[in-house]
Amino acid sequence: MDFSVLYIGSGQASWNGAVPLAKSGAKVAVIEESQYGGVCSNKGCNAKIILDKPLELINRVKDLQGRGIDGVPTVNWEDLMAHKHELIVPQDAHGKERLDNVGITTITGHAEFVDTHTVAVDGKTYTADKIVIATGLRPHVLDVPGHELFENSTDFLSLPHMPKHVTILGGGFVAIEFATIANAVGAQVDVITRSNRLLRQFPAQYVAEVQADLKAHGVRFIPDMNIKSAEKTAAGQIALTGDHEFQLTTDYVLDATGRVPNHDQLNLEAIGVEANQRGIVVNEYLQTSVENIYAAGDAIDKQVPKLTPTAAFESRYLTARFKGDNDGPIVYPAISEVVFTSPRIAQVGVHLDQALAEPDRYEVTEASYDGDWYRQVENEQGAKLSLIFDKNSKALVGAAEKSNNADNTINTIVPYIQMKMTKEQLNDLVYVFPSIEYTLQRRLPLV
Repeated sequence: MDFSVLYIGSGQASWNGAVPLAKSGAKVAVIEESQYGGVCSNKGCNAKIILDKPLELINRVKDLQGRGIDGVPTVNWEDLMAHKHELIVPQDAHGKERLDNVGITTITGHAEFVDTHTVAVDGKTYTADKIVIATGLRPHVLDVPGHELFENSTDFLSLPHMPKHVTILGGGFVAIEFATIANAVGAQVDVITRSNRLLRQFPAQYVAEVQADLKAHGVRFIPDMNIKSAEKTAAGQIALTGDHEFQLTTDYVLDATGRVPNHDQLNLEAIGVEANQRGIVVNEYLQTSVENIYAAGDAIDKQVPKLTPTAAFESRYLTARFKGDNDGPIVYPAISEVVFTSPRIAQVGVHLDQALAEPDRYEVTEASYDGDWYRQVENEQGAKLSLIFDKNSKALVGAAEKSNNADNTINTIVPYIQMKMTKEQLNDLVYVFPSIEYTLQRRLPLV
């Protein structure tokens, strides 16, 4: 065999495990057909955070008008995009260097399986004892006439100029985060969804409040609408048609209707790896239907959230398994997630909507930050926290927050849940004062 382990894809589901595996002495290779480091590093979450940060700061400044600050800065989109390129363009080379520096063989090109131990790239074959599929997801394309006029998330993250009128199809992470960005930069924004619910995985109450805030800032939400076609107008705009004789002319259409796994491009059917439209089927050891082939990251058909940290966790688990350090099944820890709206919504553990629907099983305590002096230093209004306790064990099992600092709060709560801490134990902690963490801890006596 040419290699002990060969990874197809170089993103978080790959390099987090490949690097320590190579350092242990294993002969490792990574195949990448696009950019080293994967979607998150090059054309996903990292780029999004760079574009979002100035908008977050401006919102804080707006809240402090008349409270020590006069005047609100504006966003220079072109300068911001140049800053994004400054930080993101080098990521491809950095991703490859990270692999090269530990002796990993990097192979650039598109991979397809020849047999269960052999992969072909541009006519050349490579063999490995074990193969890990870490090919992630790509943007879904809405199948309607004129869909070639639509842009995807990668395109939006490299927009040279913000269009005057942006129309977004979809109601998930990408749709609502990018609607937040475009609106803050000054575009007229329409969000068109096939249902009447946004961000289904987050608490309905918190989502409704964020949606109401976006509406107050001019975003239009058009629910229960199926777009049927698109065409270019003589003026260079895009004319959309939909159900109920719906018509809309816009400057830019972002197709944010989801993401689909890339396994359909690997010739999996030739070797018997089971997969479906949600991803590759794996067992509790991340093993596919072929014994020596594994999968990790967003490529998997799984119930846990498809997130960057989850992919990294799975990659590290596989390395421990390959090294003989862990022969047990993968056991996922408490997984936190956040949507970068303004304000943020973040959660971990048992979802709030589930807890509210099962009052015999869960105790839900909700607290407002409106009366908290430290949150009011920035004049933040409407921030909320929900804590979820299991009625039998008394342990904290879930939490959700809507606030400017929701991501930090939930990160603080992650170990509480992982360690199954009770109310009494949570109150027996001392944090730096003042801080977001201390503010959170002072909410606990209320439970």
